[in-house]
Amino acid sequence: MSTPTRRLTVAQALVQFLSVQYTERDGVRHRLIAGTWGIFGHGNVAGLGQALLEAGEDTMPFHQGRNEQAMVHAAVGYTRQLDRLSAQAVTTSIGPGATNLVTGAALATINRLPVLLLPGDYFATRAADPLLQQLEHPVEADLSVNDTLRPVSRYFDRVTRPEALIPAALNAMRVLADPVETGAVTLALPQDVQAEAHDWPEEFFADRVWHVRRPAADPYELAEAVAAIRSAERPVIVAGGGVHHSRAEEALKALVDATGIPVASTQAGKGSLRYDHPADLGGIGHTGTAVSDDVARTADLVIGVGTRYTDFTTASHTLFQNPAVRFVNLNITAFDAHKLAARTLVCDARAGLAALTEALADHRVNSVYEAEYREGKQRWEQVVDTAFTAPDENAVPTQTQLLGALDAVVGDDDVVINAAGSLPGDLHKLWRARSPRQYHLEYGYSCMGYEIPAGIGVQQAAPDTPVWSLVGDGTYLMMPTEIVTAVQEGLPVNLVLIQNHGYASIGGLSESVGGERFGTAYRYRAADGTFSGAPLPVDLAANAASLGMDVLRAKTVRELREALATARASDRPTCVYVETDTATPTAPRPRPGGTCRSPRPPRASRPYRPARSTTARSPTAAATSELPSPKGPCIMKTITHWIDGKPVESTSGRFGPVYDPATGAQEKQVGFATVDEVDAAVASAKAAFESWGTSSLAKRTAILFKYRELLDAHRDEIAELITAEHGKVHSDALGEVARGMEIVELACGISVQLKGELSTQVSTRVDVASIRQPLGVVAGITPFNFPPWCRCGCSRWPSRPATPSC
Repeated sequence: MSTPTRRLTVAQALVQFLSVQYTERDGVRHRLIAGTWGIFGHGNVAGLGQALLEAGEDTMPFHQGRNEQAMVHAAVGYTRQLDRLSAQAVTTSIGPGATNLVTGAALATINRLPVLLLPGDYFATRAADPLLQQLEHPVEADLSVNDTLRPVSRYFDRVTRPEALIPAALNAMRVLADPVETGAVTLALPQDVQAEAHDWPEEFFADRVWHVRRPAADPYELAEAVAAIRSAERPVIVAGGGVHHSRAEEALKALVDATGIPVASTQAGKGSLRYDHPADLGGIGHTGTAVSDDVARTADLVIGVGTRYTDFTTASHTLFQNPAVRFVNLNITAFDAHKLAARTLVCDARAGLAALTEALADHRVNSVYEAEYREGKQRWEQVVDTAFTAPDENAVPTQTQLLGALDAVVGDDDVVINAAGSLPGDLHKLWRARSPRQYHLEYGYSCMGYEIPAGIGVQQAAPDTPVWSLVGDGTYLMMPTEIVTAVQEGLPVNLVLIQNHGYASIGGLSESVGGERFGTAYRYRAADGTFSGAPLPVDLAANAASLGMDVLRAKTVRELREALATARASDRPTCVYVETDTATPTAPRPRPGGTCRSPRPPRASRPYRPARSTTARSPTAAATSELPSPKGPCIMKTITHWIDGKPVESTSGRFGPVYDPATGAQEKQVGFATVDEVDAAVASAKAAFESWGTSSLAKRTAILFKYRELLDAHRDEIAELITAEHGKVHSDALGEVARGMEIVELACGISVQLKGELSTQVSTRVDVASIRQPLGVVAGITPFNFPPWCRCGCSRWPSRPATPSC
């Protein structure tokens, strides 16, 4: 008996197959591939283009995109909103259409979010070789531009024969539906194969359900995790995106309510607890809250739930400072569970949290610890209130006041989307997430241009939910194209467009490391050739309007509030355009506890003491002379010059910020020297040289020995400064001091080093003698935080015993 078949082209068969694929979790079925985005060219128009046309919207909904990368972003926004249970496909032509997918594919795979990519490919038969846009590789004839998608795809296949589609399609669905393996999946489709007819078994088109499993915790791993939690005095949970993907928010709340363990969230995990839950500490890491980071520094057990532990979460591995700290990682992916040498709990987040709650039914953290973090949370809420509040409703809003205005307008189920710039830091610290899906930050790849297309994807997934895409002018100019798609589809996405004339975030970072905001401002060239002229006359609001959006311009805080409320009530795509006050900080810098001093890493040789409170600072914040705190103003310490043996205040009126590398918080400021101050330092050194140059070798050597003695006596203090300015741990900083002392010790042998030479009879009755003598003042120009051992090697000895100048 023959197997029933259906004769279709490869493209037609693929579309029919995709239309009957489903996921199922907890008894609820979802369509796996809910629609297809596409831009057509010669690589897919005769294959997938015709197949989608013939299938119709009921079989496979089609969405017209304007940029291939943006189509992937839209698909990512869609699947994230639906907890990875439903995804979308993206089809492109060959050549640039296909390579435009690479950035979106990297974003999807890094964030562990499923998207199916269907780029056209060159003729499998090579009947017409080379094709338009074909990459001819001299030693790999089967290579195409689609191979650039291999490293950013979780699964890749090239369907060079019709028969190959069946295993390729099944493997693609397997990976997309697997919570461990998921990410971008690429099926490269040669354009001739797409249009090739084949007799397909009817079984290929039968409904297929891919069960999304919830693996339970291994009993041994569970017992180890429970024992670690019971023995911990200061445990903290780090909630990552896996909490949301598993829909484990209620399970997390149940564990926290039962045990009192506080929760700090990554960018992907924020909203795992509602912001007003007494155990929700907010964001953690480089962009975290003061209370969250303070608890993390003193934690003796960190329980990671569904987190990848990126550098921002761990503050580049400087955050968890307790020498006794241990890690327990609950993750469905073993690769992530094993990070930081943790005890592992490899299982589904919801299943694992439920098992922990049951096993810890009689356990609760110490009441003193619980009172401590709750008090810290209350202090931080005051910080947020201050940052959100605008004293003058008629003033130009700051970025944090903009977030405050938005906070006052949104409902519990609104979705706020962002990905890049200074906003992720401000949002992570300040935003009050009221529901699991409200906070949508793409920070795995932090891709500029993600926000607008992702807003479209979220709006498709949640049609009745207000969606807000927050972008700066730099991000907007990267990819505004999908505004046209939103208008075409009638999707009422709200765009909040913030004008600050350039890359404000990276500009702040550039300034902090001495780069003077080079190449980050959107300005005309000045007479000296730099981009420091007047701001460019770019009207982004007019641009958004020209693409079909309704545009509301707001110049003051009051107008901003009104515009946001109007946008939320609209049923059309609406842009709220505002130019923010860039002369004020974009992130709050008050510090609970009222201290100006950042914590120093604890030393293993001393008893551990909790680090002092601090909060991360947005790199775009301007340097100021004060840091207010809940206990009153905290006066900024200013580093002075040292001229003629005494400190000298700068009179330039210009200052550079000095940041704590561990937290991003501004610790001090350094005054920039005037020409007169530099001249005074040089004059002092020249005057001192007269006595130095006539001093005996024995006296010079004695001075260097004294210098070495002072370094040794103050090595701990110097190491503290290195830790504060370089971000090194204390033991490494002590090593820097030791290396500097070795260089000084070498210089202590100056009497030997300065011996001259005598060569006799180099020519008839000619002797040659060389004499080494001091010739004059030497200037060493180094970066502010140059390693001290290098400074010791720059011959920057005191110009005279009591009056060095620098």
